[in-house]
Amino acid sequence: MWLISISSPKELIQIAEYFRTPLATAVTGGKRIANSESPIPGGGDDYTQQQGEVEKQPNIDELKKRMEQSRLNKLRGDLDQLIESDPKLRALRPHLKIDLVQEGLRIQIIDSQNRPMFKTGSAEVEPYMRDILRAIAPVLNGIPNRISLAGHTDDFPYANGEKGYSNWELSADRANASRRELVAGGLDNGKVLRVVGMAATMRLSDRGPDDAINRRISLLVLNKQAEQAILHENAESQNEPVSVLQQPAAVPPASVPTSPQAEPR
Repeated sequence: MWLISISSPKELIQIAEYFRTPLATAVTGGKRIANSESPIPGGGDDYTQQQGEVEKQPNIDELKKRMEQSRLNKLRGDLDQLIESDPKLRALRPHLKIDLVQEGLRIQIIDSQNRPMFKTGSAEVEPYMRDILRAIAPVLNGIPNRISLAGHTDDFPYANGEKGYSNWELSADRANASRRELVAGGLDNGKVLRVVGMAATMRLSDRGPDDAINRRISLLVLNKQAEQAILHENAESQNEPVSVLQQPAAVPPASVPTSPQAEPR
């Protein structure tokens, strides 16, 4: 009754309306009575609200990361489905390793003693390797993420040593040959951000210097954080803003590289 006695006619109407439809007001989160800072007309401060409390907004960066992670998970599923649906690719499954890593989705095509990816001691692509690269190219076009390619060799050195053509050149040439096959399969040329040769610096196995599992091509579908790290690294070395480096440059066609006579690998 004291509430009624201290309220204005306008406030009385609002109080009556609240008690007439209390559930609707609670569910829909209706406006405060008379838009007052107090829970009740004529009352004091609103102690239900903490000092400095603000409405929580969704973290946009976190939402973007979750969306990207979901996109990469879907890509992994699409690749698995592609491999299983194609008998030729399904037979090559032992040569394919697909996993999620910190930088994005990694697709590794691994060599074997019985089925090498390239001609011995060169960057000439074997037919089965060509089939894999050209088959996955259209799937990679379906997402906006850019790609990094890395070539890896075993630790078996050439007879002419470091002064001649080495595993560094060979791994880089094989990575670039893989890029050309992806483009031939329909990959947008501008999606490739980086092509590198790693020689034998990142071995998967230490069972021997010529272990075939270390000879591989690693295709990394970059998440945004990894892409930005590469762009910033290049921007610092070239004194260019990142926005300039984000524009894909035209890559001139190149012939398949040849190499000097090498030891069998």
